[in-house]
Amino acid sequence: SQRAAALGVLFALIMLLIIYSSGNGSEVFPYSRLRGRARRPPDLKKWGVKSGYLPVCGNKTLTARCHQCVIVTSSSHLLGTHLGTVIDGAECTIRMNDAPTTGYNADVGNKTSFRVVAHSSLYRVLKRPQEFVNKTPETIFIFWGPPTKMQKSLLKIIQRVCTSFPNMTAYVVSPGRMKQFDDLFRGETGKDREKSRSWLSTGWFTMVIAVELCDAVHVYGMVPPSYCGRHPPPRRLPYHYYEPKGPDECTTYIHNERSRRGNHHRFITEKRVFASWASLYNITFSHPTW
Repeated sequence: SQRAAALGVLFALIMLLIIYSSGNGSEVFPYSRLRGRARRPPDLKKWGVKSGYLPVCGNKTLTARCHQCVIVTSSSHLLGTHLGTVIDGAECTIRMNDAPTTGYNADVGNKTSFRVVAHSSLYRVLKRPQEFVNKTPETIFIFWGPPTKMQKSLLKIIQRVCTSFPNMTAYVVSPGRMKQFDDLFRGETGKDREKSRSWLSTGWFTMVIAVELCDAVHVYGMVPPSYCGRHPPPRRLPYHYYEPKGPDECTTYIHNERSRRGNHHRFITEKRVFASWASLYNITFSHPTW
């Protein structure tokens, strides 16, 4: 019986060692800094927008070019800023997903040159055409998502909406460009997106698209990567300015950054990358200022 007990203990120890080793071999967030690199990151301005974005309706090629762009985030930090007039005065204004302007235009403006929309937000945007299509008919929509989802069903939905609104201009990110976005994340962070169970955020796509289209980019409302780790901690704010009862901003960032189960956005890691791009691509941040 003693021998059987000893063998049982030995077996348990071996199993624990296997589990521990397999856990250590997986890609895990968070990590405190980006990978060291001797090389320069790829020149995003040379990617070429014509081949990366496929037309669904409107202009056949994405040829727009702006000297000065602003990205208006969906952050509650914009509430009470009275930036609307300044934002509307920018040459090109970029918004994300289903962030509305009606009722918030004093703080976030109304002008929308581009709207970058995730596959998960597509329905919320297209079911409110009076807010997102008719209100600013000059808007160019750029939809992104897994190629299988976009090609099988979502593309048809966009096409149907385009038929109802003939002045609408929309593009989808090509499968090849989607792979480039993944490769860029791996190159900048040292982490494989799929192995680390990460989803790129709409902010990631929007920042890269802005760098491609614009000579200079100013971002309103995005917090720096160290923001949620400050002591004392920052005051609680809703993650989205248009969802006052929504989840807390820092709780959302930290949960996504640290989670190992399921697929999550790595918001804080992405912000570290944006900080490293700032001087290279003429990107500035305010409200708060980095």
